[in-house]
Amino acid sequence: MQTDSAGQTGLYQKRIPIFTRSVKGRFRRFKTSVLVLAYTVYFLLPWLPWSRLDAPAQAVLFDIPGRKFLIFGLTVYPQDVIWLALLLFIAAILLFFVTGLVGRAFCGYFCFQTLWTDLFIWIEHFVQGERPARIRLSRQPWNREKILKIGGTHALWLLAALWTGLSFIFYFSYAPQLLVDFFTGQAALAAYITVGIITPSTYAAAGLMREQVCTYICPYGRFQSVMYEPNTLAVHYDSRRGESALGRAPVRAGQRSLAERHEQGFGDCVDCGLCVQVCPVGIDIRDGLQYKCISCGLCIDACNTIMDSFGFPQGLIRYDSEQNLAAEKPTAPKLQWKSLKTIGYGAALLLMSTYLVYSISTRGSFDRVVNQIRQPLYVVLSNGDIRNRYQIHITNKSAQNQTYQVSSTGIPAEALDLGSLHEITIRPGHSGLLQASVRLPPELAAKTHHFELLVTPQGKPADARSETVRFDSPRQAE
Repeated sequence: MQTDSAGQTGLYQKRIPIFTRSVKGRFRRFKTSVLVLAYTVYFLLPWLPWSRLDAPAQAVLFDIPGRKFLIFGLTVYPQDVIWLALLLFIAAILLFFVTGLVGRAFCGYFCFQTLWTDLFIWIEHFVQGERPARIRLSRQPWNREKILKIGGTHALWLLAALWTGLSFIFYFSYAPQLLVDFFTGQAALAAYITVGIITPSTYAAAGLMREQVCTYICPYGRFQSVMYEPNTLAVHYDSRRGESALGRAPVRAGQRSLAERHEQGFGDCVDCGLCVQVCPVGIDIRDGLQYKCISCGLCIDACNTIMDSFGFPQGLIRYDSEQNLAAEKPTAPKLQWKSLKTIGYGAALLLMSTYLVYSISTRGSFDRVVNQIRQPLYVVLSNGDIRNRYQIHITNKSAQNQTYQVSSTGIPAEALDLGSLHEITIRPGHSGLLQASVRLPPELAAKTHHFELLVTPQGKPADARSETVRFDSPRQAE
């Protein structure tokens, strides 16, 4: 909230620029590793070749016109929507599971907003220099240096945002050809609209708004606190150690060693402010746990660096739980997973992941569904025979045209009538429909309650799949 001169409270707070300081440490290295891996996957995956007979040689291709997703050797069709549902469920449960253990670690290391903001901050640092230089540049009047550096920063931001948008559309068409078509004006209108939306939104979110996206737009930052428990690990400042009796104090003569500071009643915190300077959301972790904190751990790296320089023990700022910090004698921080909620999340995650892997690994080259035409259930012919009718729906999930043949077991071979269409050829990702009727004499019809229809891909008898269907007759109805 922001209060104006008349004392009224507005609904929007003007962004105060945050100039972050670079820091080294294990959390910064981990963040950088995740960033490099994520960018390698996102930007380079569309360019990875993958030999195919029926589609462009691209490892990952979302072929919307062809109604299929090509992911390496796997072809996903709309009929496999259950996989998408499982993936969304797994992602949600994984988020809850991780949050219950280590707080907002997803926000700090894996969120798209965090990854792209990190890139834009790196560009800003590359062009404008370290934190003091950027602060000086922002305060000085507009001159040649400021125009070149600020303009160069924004130009590189726009270039990164443009390539982000282009990389997104590369997943939906053959990347090398689409790149040429895009800049020669021959790409589809949807490509220009998509890039036209992603480019400015990426530029605004990662370059201009940054932490405000996490604070005001992202719903996760608001409701994540309900998933915290007293034993959830999060970034905390050990106030008892840092403040002691008289609070924190800078290092001065007679206060340089822990013994001297403790004797005088001062805490271990030297009030250097480095933890605030490295924070990408601009908070002071020493004020306690805050909803703006994304648990990136950079303040831990900064504090540990200062502690090392003075010979003090590390861990003044650390991942710890409120329960452990409140204990009379805190122990070493550790994951507390032995709770009903955490075990439940873990079990659901394991179960759904196992089912997804099983479903993908056991999927056949085609699907079949047999529906009995139930109006009427049966027809009594003039000679007394009983006839039932069926619709056989076949979906080809292989990568090439396939011909299918239909036969039956449990009834005489001549009882199955497919009309003039004894086999059907279906293109990849498409479906075909066969009409079948079964005609049995009254005596056999009275004894036949079920039989099997067998769908066999031509030349692939091992892939045959059967479907048990019902046969209705007047005596059964009685």
